[in-house]
Formats: sequence, structure tokens, C-alpha cells
Amino acid sequence: MEALFHPLLHQFALLAAIAAAVLIPAERALARPNVILIMTDDQGYGDLGVNGNPIIRTPNIDALSKKSAVLPNFYVSPVCTPTRASLMTGRYNYRTRAIDTFRGRAMMDTSEVTVAELLKSSGYATGIFGKWHLGDCYPMRPMDQGFEMSLVHRGGGIGQPSDPPGAENKYTDPILFRNGQAEQTKGYCTDVYFREGLAWAEKNAATNKPFFLYLPTNCPHGPFGDVPPTEYDYYKSQKLSADQYPKTAGNPIPRNYDTDTQARVNAMIDNIDQNVGRLLKWLDEKNLADNTLVIFLTDNGRATPGYNAGLRGNKTTVFEGGIKSPFFAYWPGKLQPGVASERIAMHIDLAPTILEICGVTKPADLKQDGRSIWPLLTQTRSVSEGPASQPTNWPDRTLFSQSHRGDEPVLYHNFAARNQNWKLVSATGFGLEKLPVSGPKFELFDMQSDPYELHDVASEHPDIVAKLKSEYEAWFKDVGSTRPDNYAPPRIIVGSPHEKTTVLTRQDWRGAAWGPTDEGHWEINVASNGPYDVKLIVFPADTDRTIHFRCGSLDTSATLFAKATEHIFKKQQLPIGDQKLEAWIDGDNRRIGVRFVELAH
Repeated sequence: MEALFHPLLHQFALLAAIAAAVLIPAERALARPNVILIMTDDQGYGDLGVNGNPIIRTPNIDALSKKSAVLPNFYVSPVCTPTRASLMTGRYNYRTRAIDTFRGRAMMDTSEVTVAELLKSSGYATGIFGKWHLGDCYPMRPMDQGFEMSLVHRGGGIGQPSDPPGAENKYTDPILFRNGQAEQTKGYCTDVYFREGLAWAEKNAATNKPFFLYLPTNCPHGPFGDVPPTEYDYYKSQKLSADQYPKTAGNPIPRNYDTDTQARVNAMIDNIDQNVGRLLKWLDEKNLADNTLVIFLTDNGRATPGYNAGLRGNKTTVFEGGIKSPFFAYWPGKLQPGVASERIAMHIDLAPTILEICGVTKPADLKQDGRSIWPLLTQTRSVSEGPASQPTNWPDRTLFSQSHRGDEPVLYHNFAARNQNWKLVSATGFGLEKLPVSGPKFELFDMQSDPYELHDVASEHPDIVAKLKSEYEAWFKDVGSTRPDNYAPPRIIVGSPHEKTTVLTRQDWRGAAWGPTDEGHWEINVASNGPYDVKLIVFPADTDRTIHFRCGSLDTSATLFAKATEHIFKKQQLPIGDQKLEAWIDGDNRRIGVRFVELAH
């Protein structure tokens, strides 16, 4: 039982500290604003009419931007999970153990304190509808990390190996998970998130309870087979060739641009825009707009070649096209429309900002890397009035982006260091786990005169290169020393009373990718020895095979008959503590990993 209660006691103590730190007097509760945070997935900076795209229909997001305080220099991480970890915690993702997008590295350490936990403990209703991508099993699910209501898909997106059997690739009528339980939904996934999210928010608003509504869509992330049909038909009828877009002073559309893929991406974004319109209309109809902050951003750059407003690079890169995000903050009567500030800001700033405007004080010992950007947002001026004035107490700072495959960050590998005027880049590529043999190549860009990163001026400013490089090295050392064994992957807890059936998917297995013949394993902590009914779900075959299950000292096998898609090992006693769990089939002189492991106790 020690293995069970040690992490649980840690969580209880942590939550008690949060509750004590954020206690809000009852008379202040009704005056606190609602917060709606919309974050789309893989939407490029140029995938908006307001950012120069003449073809895509985004009238509602464009209108939102024109009514919002805008930060034109807002940054995120190059890929999904790192941005989400930083958004939730106000900390660089390297502090959180969430460092990649799969292979067990898209799970956030349960000791991290999320903005949802802090808001919930201070009396807010907290709900997430869409993509979490920080862990699908206890204790890393959104319902374990501060969200009292969650309706999410598993893994990094619909169309990935974590899709429930029978619901593969279904953006339309997807099987989602409501507070951990599978639920067949009706409609296109983005429509479901907004419909369910607004219904939940309306119930809380009816009782005068402030709410935090997080709407992270998985669109327009691929695959692109299931897209809204009416919108797709519209874009297929349009001229989408590269010559239809404006020529910018920056980087051209890549030659491998595909018009059908773009039509599908556009259809998904068009559908998002319609839902943003429904949300804004709902706010007005329910008289909630004046007491609700709406924030819109994206999680990283566009994933497919296409128009990107001249920015260099796409998703996974640390050039502007991979990490620069639109940022609109709409709050009638509180924030004025226009460019709020040219100052750089980042995803790590959102949690501190939300806490400030909601009147929530974070625990004194909680370290956040970001800072509240409320002083920037309230400096708004219209374009005609010229640049916004800047807070006199806003110091210049250097912000960092770094992401690549693998179990640990590598010094100088695929990083950017950005201060107000300069950006140092080592664009060594996301797909590599190690630096290429050639080593890093440091490029320096003057972001005031060269926002498209066309001219490397590193040789002309060695002093600036040295300064930014030194700051990056200090940051790299600092984030890596957050905890002992900082980059060890979190373990999934099996046998907790908080999760009666633990489902292990290929999303979180270690040591392998997602190919149909790959084999990986899971790193777990067994809290109770059971007994468990262990169901192994597999791809069928035409012949009999042998199926295996191993967890620590427990090692068993059985015949898997031809055409079978599952096998259950009943009443298995698992060894307590940290274990390596494996499940595989013998096939073609190699071990092939199962699709899912379900452990019911």
C-alpha cells in the first residue's frame, strides 16, 4: 500500500496548500470574471483572413481580433504537448517532464500545479472540452489536474493509436471521454466541444459561479480524411494554387504545397470559425460578454506547407512559422481594441495572467517562469494612434523555445532564444534525438528589421550571439535541475481507487513508435496487486499465435486463435511498486506489440 499512498498523500498535501493559498472571500466571488481560452491545433499564423489570407473564411475570428487587445509578438512551443504543459502551469515544459508528443513523453508530472487546480480551489468551475495531451491515465488526466468537467479525446489527436476500437479516425461522431468514461457523441468533433462546453458554462453562469472554460480543439490537426463536407466542397471549388496568395516580403509558399490538403485544412478552420461565432453570440445573448475574458491562440505553427504570411518554417521548427501564434484577448469595457503591445510574450505568461485577473494568489513556493501580461494588455492603442506605450516597470527579457524527439533535451539542439530585438536560433531539426554530426549552427536575426528571418547576421554581432548563447545555457541548466532525475518519464498508477480500469495505449508506451509491427512497454506503478482481469486488444491474423503478458515477476502466455482481436488473462496478481509492463504477440520471428492493455480491478 505504500506505493499507492505515497503519491496520493503528496497530492493531498499539495491541494491543501493550494486551497490555503487561494482562499477568496465570499463577497468577492460573484464579481470575478469568467475566462474562455480557445486554442486551435496546428493552425498557421497565415490561416486567418486578418493575417492576410484572402481565401480562408474566418469572419468571426477576424471580427474577434478587431475587438481584442492584440499581442503581435506572442510565442508558443514548436509542437503540441510542450505548449500545453506550459499553458497549464506557467512553467517551461522542461520542468514538467512533458517533453515530447508520444512514447510516454507526453505525460505531465502530477506534482505540477495547473491553473485549473488553482482556479478550482478558489471557487471557479473548471471545464475542458477537446484536446488535453498531457496524460490519459491516473494521475495525469485533466480530471486529476484541476478540471471538474472534462470531455476529451485520448492521446495527441483523433486518428492516432489511442483511438478507441471501432472509433478510429472518427472526427464525426467521435467516442470521447467524459470525466474518464467513454461516451459516443454526435456531430463533428469541434461542434461537440463548443456545444458541450457552452452548455456546461451556461449551467454555471445560471448559479452565478465563475467559470474557466478551456476549448483546445484538435482541428485542424491531421489526418484530413474526415473534414466538414460542406466546407470542403466550397474550398475544392476555389482556386487554391500558390499564386492566389499575396506575395510577401518574406518566405514564399513551399513548392510541395498541395491544394487538396489545403482545402481540407481550410474546411476544418472554417468550422472552428463558425463555432467561435456561436460562442460570441452566446456571450451576448446571455449577457456574459462584459464579465468574460476570451483568449484565442494556437498551439504551434502550421503542420502542412502553405501560406504562412511570409513567416519562415512550419510546425516543429524554431523559426517564426513554427512558434509565433496569433493572440487576441477580448473583454468589452476592460480591454480596448488594437495592438496592445509590441513586447514579446509567451504561453508561460497565460497562467499568471489568468490568476491575476481572477483574483487568485498562487502559493508562495510555486515557481512560475511566466509573468502576468495584464499590464501589456491594458496599454492598448488603436493603430492610428501609433505604437502602444509600454509599462515603465516591464523589463526586457529573453524567452526560450526548444523541442525535439527523445527522452532528454540536448544542449543547443533545435532551440531559439528571443529577446525584444534579437533572436538566436539553432535549427537542427525536431526529428533527431541528438545533435547532427555537424553540430549546432547558430543564426542571429534582427527581429526589428528582419521579422521574416531572411538574413543571418551572427558574424556581424558576435557579442550579441555570445550574450544570448550564455542566457540560453543558464536557462537550459536551470530547467533541467527542477527535480532530481528531472527527465525521467512519469509513471502511470495502476490499481488506484480513482481509476477502476486503466487503459494503456501505444501513445504512452516506451521504446517504440506506432507502426503496426512495433513493440513497446509501459512504465507503471502498481498500487494494489489486484486481482486484475488483463485484456489485451490486438490486430487480428489468419493463423493461431501466442500472446504474452509480463509485469515484473509475473510472466504468462496463452494461445491466441486465428481472427481473435482480444484475449483476457483473468485474476492476475501484479507485483506492487514500479514495474515494466510488456504485452506482445509472437509473429514472423519477431515480437509485435498489442494495441491496448486494459487492467480492470
